[in-house]
Amino acid sequence: MSDKKNKIVITDCDHPSVDIEKTVFQTINAEVTLENCRTEEDVIAVASDADGIINQYAPITKKVIQALSKCKVISRYGVGVDNIDIEAATDKNIVVANVPDYCVDEVSTHAMSLILACARGLTILDRKVREKKWDFTIVKPLFRTEGQIVGLFGLGRIARKVAQKALGFGFKVIAYDPYVSEVEGCIKLVDFDNLLRSADFISIHAPLTTETRYSFGENELRKMKKNSFLINTSRGPLVNEKDLYRALKKRWIAGAALDVMEEEPPDWKNPLFTLDNAIFTPHISFYSEESYKELKTKTAEAVIAVLAGDKPRSAVNSQVFKN
Repeated sequence: MSDKKNKIVITDCDHPSVDIEKTVFQTINAEVTLENCRTEEDVIAVASDADGIINQYAPITKKVIQALSKCKVISRYGVGVDNIDIEAATDKNIVVANVPDYCVDEVSTHAMSLILACARGLTILDRKVREKKWDFTIVKPLFRTEGQIVGLFGLGRIARKVAQKALGFGFKVIAYDPYVSEVEGCIKLVDFDNLLRSADFISIHAPLTTETRYSFGENELRKMKKNSFLINTSRGPLVNEKDLYRALKKRWIAGAALDVMEEEPPDWKNPLFTLDNAIFTPHISFYSEESYKELKTKTAEAVIAVLAGDKPRSAVNSQVFKN
């Protein structure tokens, strides 16, 4: 690496600080700035001459990428890269890196927590007790979890960890993933229709793509069992919220638990918030103190690797290395 100071731009970050990243970048000759980008124009204004970009939510569109004059790497905080135009970056030979393995334990535990909360009616019972209503029949009928079926939509690292934890509670586990043909252990692969019709709990663990957007709409929700629950700790737009509201209101399904929503922060007038059979958490499933540190460290290290002419731990568009 040359003596030239590398310009690193963090387009946006809702973490309490970027001290960890700055510490990592002390190992190279770099100038690191934290910005508050919300639009394409914001990103272009501060990062057009950046050597490396770290990104969270700001849009890294084709327009932005075409305006980058020196950028070699865009490293995103997290697993999903749906706010980055991967094709445009690849065409410009820019590496897009992510961190696919930093919160496997956290998200899988959160998904299991939501499954169990649904299974035992915990949030409704808590609310009613606070209203001085001491009556367990409010949540009838409840069913024994042992032997019930957890269905996984997507079978990546996190979903496999959910399966491991669900099996520990005595659940049976089935999974649908068109990109997985074999699986070891006690997971049974099924087609999507079978998943919808068989599972007592469906937990979503797929990336947001044009293919997966609105995977759960009216047609899919009507196929689910009337006593089943939908859990989403992946990406909000995999579920059509208007259809989900109707499904919950009309009791096509028993309930839902969402850690992610189509719009974040959500519109507080969203009718889903009026329903007793829905649970919400504020996109926290990824979080622990350990996962925060790991995420920030690995995101910065990916930038350093590419600037040094090496491959990062994870590149979404690894084909750039063949160019």
